[in-house]
Formats: sequence, structure tokens, C-alpha cells
Amino acid sequence: MLVPVVVFAGFAALAGWSLMRDNPNALPTALAGREAPSVGETTLPGKTRLTDEMLRQPGVKIVNFWASWCPPCRAEHPTLTELSKRLPVYGVDLKDPERAALGFLSEHGDPYKALATDPRGRVAIDWGVTAPPETFIIDGNGRILYRHAGPLVREDYANRFLPELEKALAAE
Repeated sequence: MLVPVVVFAGFAALAGWSLMRDNPNALPTALAGREAPSVGETTLPGKTRLTDEMLRQPGVKIVNFWASWCPPCRAEHPTLTELSKRLPVYGVDLKDPERAALGFLSEHGDPYKALATDPRGRVAIDWGVTAPPETFIIDGNGRILYRHAGPLVREDYANRFLPELEKALAAE
């Protein structure tokens, strides 16, 4: 007779704990402090291929998972263009036909210093990406400092992503 009461109490405690966190909607950066996983071996025709070595070069950099079919990716594209004026922004095109990805970059501009493609979504799985867009802040040793799930727009960009980027740049 006590088993249902204990199970309910455990569930209630877990639910209460999750509601009391600082930001219950934030996804944790599971790979924080770890070396960035491989970005694969492919790129779009005519583009510089993103390599694992580029992620280990000195300085803070950004890795952005995106796709032409992703409406939030379109919304954040002007932000990425602005960020690319300050620091290297690298892109990983996720499950996108080449023609569509190249058309997107031709139409909206190409903020990426180098690109990788992930036609089957295997690279995204290794990085823990759930859905594009997702953006990672990488330090000068190739370690992931922060993961931002969702588009880099408005208050979310200003209140969550930008403080983490400034903290990474200050620690450099």
C-alpha cells in the first residue's frame, strides 16, 4: 500500500526540483569542457572545408549547425553575419541538399569562415544537436564552452548567448 505513495512522492519531488532550477527550459551543455567532436570530411562545392584542426586554433570561435529548410536558421542569419565580423564563425549544414544550401548562402550571404556538411546527421548526433539551429562557443583549445539551442535572436541572444560569449572572450 505504501508503494504508490512513495512513487508519487518521488515524482512530486523530481517535478518540484525541475521547476525550481534557474531556467527550467535551458538545455544543459553536456559536452561543456570537453574537446569538440569531429566535424566530418565533407563540405559544399566551392566552400572552404571546416576541419577539426580549425577548431583547435587559438581564439574563441563559433560553430553553428544550420539548414536551408529551417525557418529559425533564416531568422538568426543576420546575427551570425554580425558575429562573423568579430570572430570566426564556422557552419555545419545539416541534412540539406547541396543545391538548397548553396542557394540559401547565395541569397542571404555566407557568414561562415569554413563549412562542413552533415548529410546523414551523424555529426549532429556526436555534438548532441537535437534540431537546428544550435550554436556552440569553442575556446582556443578546441573545447566546448557553451551550447545554445535555438535561434540567436532578440532577448534570448542578448540575455543568454551574448553573456557566455563575452565571458569566453574575457577568459581568452
